[in-house]
Amino acid sequence: MNVATEFLLATGNAHKVAELQALADAYRPRVRIRGAREVGGMPPVVENAGTFAGNAAKKARVLHLVHPTAWVLADDSGLCVDALDGEPGVESANYAGQAAPGEANIAKLLRALDGVPTVRRGAHFVCVLYVLLPDGREFGFKGQVDGVILKEPHGEGGFGYDPVFMPAGHRKSFAELGADVKNTISHRGVAWAKLCKWLRAGGG
Repeated sequence: MNVATEFLLATGNAHKVAELQALADAYRPRVRIRGAREVGGMPPVVENAGTFAGNAAKKARVLHLVHPTAWVLADDSGLCVDALDGEPGVESANYAGQAAPGEANIAKLLRALDGVPTVRRGAHFVCVLYVLLPDGREFGFKGQVDGVILKEPHGEGGFGYDPVFMPAGHRKSFAELGADVKNTISHRGVAWAKLCKWLRAGGG
């Protein structure tokens, strides 16, 4: 089977498209990431699988129905906080309400952790990249990065919860570290490295 030179990403989130394209540019083989907006938009999908892998699979399958000849890629990711029993988890994007802005999600998270000491603010980001091939075969790649939740936002870069997440081994938030550093250690970067290893091995 020929290895893909292009993935159709099952998202309308421009930040995810840009971040994945930056990862794709840094690895070999290089591929182009096209967002669903470029091909008419992302079909509606109810993300109720209860797991990152399940939600990613649902998104990939919905887009595959519309574009069956494409190599479809889906991403489902989120923040799991130990002191909150894993919340916000798969509800990370909508933690403060449907389609809530990042600032509102962060504000709710910090309220939930008000008074919790740093030693109990452990958390991890999870990303599952899910590939659906034109022949219907499916493959999943999981990445995780551990860290802590800061008591207030730091930095202007990144998106989502980046300003309040400080990865283990660093003294700055994802938002402060910058894209180049973040992409080498992030949950999405780890998942993408696994995907690229699969591509180099023949991609299916």
